Amino acid sequence: MTLTELRYIVAVARERHFGRAANSCFVSQPTLSVAVKKLEDELGVTLFERSSGDVTLTANGERIVEQAQRVLEEVSVVKQLAEQGKDPLAGTLRLGVIYTIGPYLLPHLIPQLRTLAPQMQLLLEENYTSRLAEMLKQGEIDVAIVAEPFHEGGIATQAIYEEGFVVATPRGHAWEQFAEISAEQLAEENVLLLSPGNCFRDQVLQTCPDLNRESMSHGSLQRTLQGSSLTTIRHMVAGGIGVTVLPATSVSAADDALLSIRAFAEPAPTRRVVMAWRRNFPRLAAIEALRQAILQSSMPKVSWLHEAEIA
Repeated sequence: MTLTELRYIVAVARERHFGRAANSCFVSQPTLSVAVKKLEDELGVTLFERSSGDVTLTANGERIVEQAQRVLEEVSVVKQLAEQGKDPLAGTLRLGVIYTIGPYLLPHLIPQLRTLAPQMQLLLEENYTSRLAEMLKQGEIDVAIVAEPFHEGGIATQAIYEEGFVVATPRGHAWEQFAEISAEQLAEENVLLLSPGNCFRDQVLQTCPDLNRESMSHGSLQRTLQGSSLTTIRHMVAGGIGVTVLPATSVSAADDALLSIRAFAEPAPTRRVVMAWRRNFPRLAAIEALRQAILQSSMPKVSWLHEAEIA
């Protein structure tokens, strides 16, 4: 049994597909398949049930893959402990950020981090919350910046800031006469949301549950449309297709020519942004340096949570 074989079975369990697992491990599919079969023969059990379109874990496979994941995490800790013995603020820190935070936080964070920890290099990964959670547990990233709710076993979190939501309409829209927009008003318009998988979409739907319906009633012209990114949605709104909800940090002076931005009526929706890392991650000084770099950054339109406790 080798660590490589353990990595392969964890990848197959995650991807539910041998080809995708092989790609994620940067090997050919035959190489991965032979290694998995070798491990099954050595253990005397079948780990995966294979069919033409799907791969599922057996009962034995679930327990073994879970243990394999713990082994790989501990191996990662050994490596990190060795690095920590040199300098916890030196070397690479693998940071994951969700799509609706990365473009707005990173330009403020990176210059500040270079000042506080010049020897620490950031390896960045933008992805969905669910994927970052998996990468965090599997040791593929060291820390993630996501929005609450975020509850994962073995993962510590610490809040860093809160930000509000705003409503964006095309220039000349009838809502320009209002200083604030209510959730009830949103339900009467064509609203553009991020595609499923984005946590910001889920947060908007919590604010206005009626947007989760294809139409408000039979024959209604109200629609809920989708976009792949906040940038794409901006352009669609500017083109007159509908209105949208944006996180406040995503709004800049460049939007003034195309969009009209309005505040939400009270109670205005907000989201809380947190850092998350494995509880056994040894480079806590690096985590704290990252946190301080965020808190000392100049990102506007947020409420900083300097005294937030670790959960």
